[in-house]
Amino acid sequence: MGLFAGNALELAPRLIGMTLLVDGVGGTIVEVEAYLRDDAASHSFRGQMKTNGSMFGASGHAYVYRSYGLHWCFNVVAEEHGAVLVRALAPEFGAELMQARRGTSIDLCSGPGRLTQALGISGVHDGLPLDRSPFEFRDRAEKPEIVVGPRIGITKAREQPWRFGLNGSPYLSRSFGKTSAQIFYSITI
Repeated sequence: MGLFAGNALELAPRLIGMTLLVDGVGGTIVEVEAYLRDDAASHSFRGQMKTNGSMFGASGHAYVYRSYGLHWCFNVVAEEHGAVLVRALAPEFGAELMQARRGTSIDLCSGPGRLTQALGISGVHDGLPLDRSPFEFRDRAEKPEIVVGPRIGITKAREQPWRFGLNGSPYLSRSFGKTSAQIFYSITI
């Protein structure tokens, strides 16, 4: 799938600025994290199991898992058995439904668990292709300014600067901070 080509590090910055919709509900992706196959923090690191099988399929599919048995997390499967965790998006389409699902109007999609709850993503979406319903990805109109920093919420390989965000977005799950973040410019994204 052309839109989802490349390994997780190549795909992650390209997702920033794209629009993600699930049954017409969603918005602009503003924060993601990349996980490669040989990355100790990746779910594919120890090989294929029942719970991570989607990571070993074709790129451009959903990998959805439960985090600590509480929250669903949504990933875009990349080439070479990697994945990109979608951490946050700007709630632009279907805000009323997102608010009803979340029971609040605050931080609707700022964080992977909040995002999946707002979009109605659950385990039934695991393994589904991202180029057909209920998913819709719209490519971005222009190249965004992207900030880069270390991943958060993990215990292994935390130092990797594989967290990407839309510079200045108020919808990030956590600020990149002025000292650790750097602006990422690339003609390849």
